[in-house]
Amino acid sequence: MTAPHILILGTGSVGKRHAGNLRALGCSVAGMDPRQDRREEFARATDEAATYASLEAALMAGDFDGAVVCSPTAFHVEQCLSLLDRGLPILLEKPVAKDLAAAERLASALTATNGRLLLGYTWRWWPPLARLRALLAEQAIGKLHHVDFFMSAHLADWHPYEPLADFFMSSAELGGGALLDESHWLDLMHWLFGPPESLYAHVETIGGLGISSDDNVDMLVNYPDGLRARVHLDLYGRPHRKEIRFIGERGSMVWSETPNRIAISHDAGGNWQEESFDNERNDMFMGVAREFLALLGGSAATTCGLDDGIAVMRLIEAARRSSAEGRRIGLADGA
Repeated sequence: MTAPHILILGTGSVGKRHAGNLRALGCSVAGMDPRQDRREEFARATDEAATYASLEAALMAGDFDGAVVCSPTAFHVEQCLSLLDRGLPILLEKPVAKDLAAAERLASALTATNGRLLLGYTWRWWPPLARLRALLAEQAIGKLHHVDFFMSAHLADWHPYEPLADFFMSSAELGGGALLDESHWLDLMHWLFGPPESLYAHVETIGGLGISSDDNVDMLVNYPDGLRARVHLDLYGRPHRKEIRFIGERGSMVWSETPNRIAISHDAGGNWQEESFDNERNDMFMGVAREFLALLGGSAATTCGLDDGIAVMRLIEAARRSSAEGRRIGLADGA
């Protein structure tokens, strides 16, 4: 069988990661990026794979079996529409779009073209989080009352090789910022618990980073069965911290990225039963790549699809409204 030929749109750090993983799985790749320096880096990293300065040039020159869209968020929808017109299956990096209206336009096009799209909320492929989800299904700490999602990581540490001004995450216009790019945690909330009833949010720029995108998000989220959740996202914290804490009727459970473990306690003395993991960060990206190749073979996107991304965009839109209007926003009716 001929090796799949995959076009990578956006040849920055995540584009090179996807290219490397797909090549390791037997694919050939090409890259598209308007920046010459990134095209040159991509070519060096991929044994001189073909590169293009525009999507139009790439589609005219290449015969592709699928495409990975990891451009800045502002370009996601238009690029995906062009790819759907060519009948190409798509792996789309999160989030879907800058706003809900654009995401819904893509959803309509996906339905109209009977297209195939896998959405890269990659933490869904992280084995420790799959284990966490199974423990929640088993009610390891009983009925849940409160969940705390916490992500803090200084933006200057993400791409130390380039100025913040050159990093799309710094730009509100390009779709950067904590709310959009770190919507991983909103997706995990939706993946674990489904749609909430209402939320109250502050979306702000307070960290003194000199960026136009938001760098601080705080949300209080209500679920109809009495579950309460808190979400904190920031782009100014050191040391970096990513964790989820659960409080239930029979104890507490904590997942953390560093150390890579799940801990459960059932008593007041803080005696924790710990389950440690040795996964590498790239494992989740390899899981995405394998499912994308299955999509090329005709399988459906089962782990994360566009409907999941639309659900997250509704939460993002509600958070923006809540912050702008200073009030709780209902999710059922948008009130």
